[in-house]
Amino acid sequence: MERAEILEQTKKVIYDCLPELDGTELTEASVVNTDMGMDSMNFILVICKLEALFDVKIPNRQWQKLSTLGDVVDAIIKYKK
Repeated sequence: MERAEILEQTKKVIYDCLPELDGTELTEASVVNTDMGMDSMNFILVICKLEALFDVKIPNRQWQKLSTLGDVVDAIIKYKK
């Protein structure tokens, strides 16, 4: 699976979890907690859905290092089985 496809599917999960972002353009540089208004509970929900979708397990210690959408995509690629 290519990076662009992972990015698009990741954005879809975010839009599904945060419908208030519909119409907002998300890029790899979008900051997860500020640009998206994502609180910690929404962040956990998104990460859990992404882990299930892509069959990955992102270690908890990595979660706190994910600040942009690009960081999330990088983690999915890194931990993909």
